[in-house]
Amino acid sequence: MQLCPPTFEPWKGGRTDKEIAVLMSGGVDSSVTAMLLMQAGWNVLGITMKIPVAQSCANQPRPCCGEEAAFVCHKLGIPHYFLDIGQAFEENVVNPFRNAYASGLTPNPCVNCNTFLKFDLVWNFLGQSLGIRYLATGHYSRVIHEGDHTYLARAKDLAKDQSYFLYGIPRQRLPYLILPLGEMTKPEVRELARRNDLHIAEKPESMELCFAGEGDYRKALAEGEGRGPVLNMAGDIIAWHEGIAHYTIGQRKGLGFAAGVPLYVTRISPRDNSITVGTREEASCNHVSAETIRILIPEKVHPGTRLYGKIRSYGNPSACMITEANNDKITVEFDSPQFAPTPGQHMVLYDGDGNVIGGGIIC
Repeated sequence: MQLCPPTFEPWKGGRTDKEIAVLMSGGVDSSVTAMLLMQAGWNVLGITMKIPVAQSCANQPRPCCGEEAAFVCHKLGIPHYFLDIGQAFEENVVNPFRNAYASGLTPNPCVNCNTFLKFDLVWNFLGQSLGIRYLATGHYSRVIHEGDHTYLARAKDLAKDQSYFLYGIPRQRLPYLILPLGEMTKPEVRELARRNDLHIAEKPESMELCFAGEGDYRKALAEGEGRGPVLNMAGDIIAWHEGIAHYTIGQRKGLGFAAGVPLYVTRISPRDNSITVGTREEASCNHVSAETIRILIPEKVHPGTRLYGKIRSYGNPSACMITEANNDKITVEFDSPQFAPTPGQHMVLYDGDGNVIGGGIIC
């Protein structure tokens, strides 16, 4: 991990205890975040991670990573640096992404990027090299301070809430994390950008994987096992697939064959290179377990506690109860069946106030 020379003016730290680094992608959210903090009296430094593109996606059209962030910082009068994270990104995001798909799992690389890179390695690097304790991002989530406690909570704009992607942040980091957009809606953020004449005010959101060149994620995968059987719930071969990496639990489209009723992927098995399909009911269940857990409010994690859980990034949390909890695994029973809990994705738990309790990888 290496800090590149300053894009324009160098960083001048040590002048105030309100020094903060803002991770900036060049989009409207992180740009408005930097602007709001500057207006609030913070000594702001813009940091853009130089994210490598997978070799197989090199031909995908993609603007220079962070070029617009640099010009936003220049307009605001704050310093900006690129941070070369190539090797760390490969080790903590790309390789686990490929390994997961090869193992029949469906990973969420954005959670890994936040957990192991942004809020761990990058934050540590900025603290050690520049002495900056505070970090800010343009995520739509809230950090709530109540007495001696600090909580991560859902955003005011529930349709934009991104707390699901942030549950892996270490508890001790929360008091130093600033999320200015947590109380705002996306239209309000864009209006602020327009009012302050930021050229990225109308920039569309990025919806695809950054390291896949904003293209099809499958192009970033290593070669898999190739052709294999499609099974029904009884174990009979009913068709053939072109590689398990092309499928996820709950997938309906692109199965390559017709059936009398809608069928969904219910199981992916790298052992025999097969996928199994079944009805929506057969793809749903009440009990979901997660491992590799990270907990933000440990006093609320014990059997019998009623919470709300999400097994994918979109949608609202559903009522559930913890039935098993230890250092390695959490199991919950949802009040109603959940469609297609997907191994490799994340289950995140909330209390009734929208505070993030913790989460883990669905197993």
